[in-house]
Amino acid sequence: MAIEGTAENAAGRRPEGSAPAGGSGADAQGKSPVDLRHYLDPRVVAKLGRLELKARHIVEGFISGLHRSPYRGFSVEFAEHREYVPGDDTRHVDWKVYGRTDRFYIKQYEEETNLKAYLLLDGSESMQYAGPEGGPTKYEYGTWVAAALAHMLLRQQDAVGLAVFDESVRAFVPPSSSPHHLTDIIRELEHHGTARKTDLGAILRGFADRIKRKGLVIIISDMFDSLEKIDRGLKALRHKRHEVILFHVLDRDELTFPFQRMTLFEGLESLPQVLADPRALREAYLEEIGRFQESLKKTCRRSRIDYVLLDTSRRLDVALSAYLSAREGRSRRA
Repeated sequence: MAIEGTAENAAGRRPEGSAPAGGSGADAQGKSPVDLRHYLDPRVVAKLGRLELKARHIVEGFISGLHRSPYRGFSVEFAEHREYVPGDDTRHVDWKVYGRTDRFYIKQYEEETNLKAYLLLDGSESMQYAGPEGGPTKYEYGTWVAAALAHMLLRQQDAVGLAVFDESVRAFVPPSSSPHHLTDIIRELEHHGTARKTDLGAILRGFADRIKRKGLVIIISDMFDSLEKIDRGLKALRHKRHEVILFHVLDRDELTFPFQRMTLFEGLESLPQVLADPRALREAYLEEIGRFQESLKKTCRRSRIDYVLLDTSRRLDVALSAYLSAREGRSRRA
């Protein structure tokens, strides 16, 4: 894709390693503590506190809560087991399974499973770009989006999981609705920076096969892959009847191409460096990225997928609340 080669200029900020870690020492379980405030801005939490993220399509799970369900009849029908995590109610431990396996498993019921949401966060090299003004990298902004949505979904008592990916899935936190699950998600966000190329289309097709129950898939990415591959991946998810939201994260530089002087553009994800006069490229670049965005929006509309452009220079509380408010309005009119 043509815009990949212009994803970074010589003045851009390229932090090494992962996102900032939160604190030092260890908690009672030997794990490093996390800095929740770095990922959850109080303004974001306050703004989203008045909103809900409801499933628009029928999901498998909760019957009397926020989401419509295809199930009828017994609302406490046994659904599945999952491994015990600290904070779970011990009344739901399956002691028979413990006796056979010597491991703790929780019995989940249809009434308790609610919506299962999966946050898919792009951790590829191109996500490390940030402009020269000292703003967040695309990856850092993406971690804030993931943390805010995870907090919101857990507040609704929905189950949420996380995957960080590039060419492959580098980290996976299975869905849980435990109140303590947010700490596990944020711990993974801080431990994974940006490194390799992406293969977004293959990742989406893989998750379409991996997720067995209908749920909500939230993609957070700069979408640096071919449209053909992206389209196949999105169609695979929708074919399995998952609801999909796509957050397209771009830096302001990538949207406006403000460079004026001769610039060394450093290619990301195996692309070469290019020394060029940006004034000669600006018109062609803006036309190309505009075409790509429009094609991506059309792809999403055809598959009934929400497309949300996130500019990393925009305050996250404003960007997310604007989208969620509009989504709620559309749901009420439907």
